[in-house]
Amino acid sequence: MVNKACNRVGDLVLVHYENQPVVYARIEAIEPDVKKDWFQVSLTVLTIPSQDVTWILREEYIHGESFTMGGKAMKLERVESGAVSRRELGPVEPAAKSRGAGKPSKVVEFKKH
Repeated sequence: MVNKACNRVGDLVLVHYENQPVVYARIEAIEPDVKKDWFQVSLTVLTIPSQDVTWILREEYIHGESFTMGGKAMKLERVESGAVSRRELGPVEPAAKSRGAGKPSKVVEFKKH
């Protein structure tokens, strides 16, 4: 069964590995594979540096159904524009704690040469 939120070229997806969200990727291309009902899905994995990969998937896997790769559970979850949930990001410390309580921030001017 195909998920209502169909993933398309240009969409941002959250890749799940063993039922855990692990990395974001952008769908660059979806092209038919030589095998009937399978597609070559080109992704840019948003790591540093970014990585380009091509996975061969069925349509339902492209659109969010779970699948296995090398015996490991995988899933592509569509990320709605500008909507990254707090659950995905994990706990966030207040800004004052991460800088050091009571220390003012320093503004650095950007100069174009």
